[in-house]
Amino acid sequence: MTLPAARDNRAVSIAARIDLAAAFRWAARLDMHEGVCNHFSVMLPGGRFLMNPKGAHFARIKASDLIVIDEEGKTLEGTGRPLMTGHTIHTRIHLRHPAARVVLHLHAPYSTALTAMRGVRLEMVHQNSARFLGEVAYDDHFNGIAVATEEGERMAAAMGGKRILFLANHGVIVIGESVARAFDDFYYLERACRVQLLAMQSGTPLSVMPEDVARMTHAQWGNVSANAELHFAAMKEILDAEEPSYAS
Repeated sequence: MTLPAARDNRAVSIAARIDLAAAFRWAARLDMHEGVCNHFSVMLPGGRFLMNPKGAHFARIKASDLIVIDEEGKTLEGTGRPLMTGHTIHTRIHLRHPAARVVLHLHAPYSTALTAMRGVRLEMVHQNSARFLGEVAYDDHFNGIAVATEEGERMAAAMGGKRILFLANHGVIVIGESVARAFDDFYYLERACRVQLLAMQSGTPLSVMPEDVARMTHAQWGNVSANAELHFAAMKEILDAEEPSYAS
């Protein structure tokens, strides 16, 4: 007989697989990924981690393709193994930030471009930027490719209590309590970075909001989680119509 807790855990795992697969497909559609070298993960009950296997392209990932690993990077379920950097970065952030049920790491073009410029920060130049006021941490010390868990630990420490981390000369990490919330944050973060970079290219000084206006605008975003769920549900509806294999 299957115990209720086991059934609940299985339902959580299935839902997480479908949502994560949808996030991979949309990251590819939006040109936010890079090759097969980026990674998303969800922390499952029992200290296990759901993530993409090495070599799987975001545009073709299905829910059933995802693997479950332990904190040492050993595959517990599924076929394949995690990217080394997927294990070293994600497990350490999940374990250090228990509220971070979801960890997304991308080399999305516009947000990553900000990490390639010395001392550049996400400026409050657009209402999308103000959404992230006080939520961004910066790791200004690139230390090579994160092939050791110690590097993941260092990144987790640099993140502090923020939900977004800009990694100098590397990319961006976004954490959240759900796939929908984390992906929605990454989507709007990338849009904010695009606006800032386009404005910087004009050579005209940036119109940075006064601090009180930025704080007010941040507060006006209101219940971001509810809107994120609506946005992600709409995105999944598009996949259901055009790429239903993602959920299989």
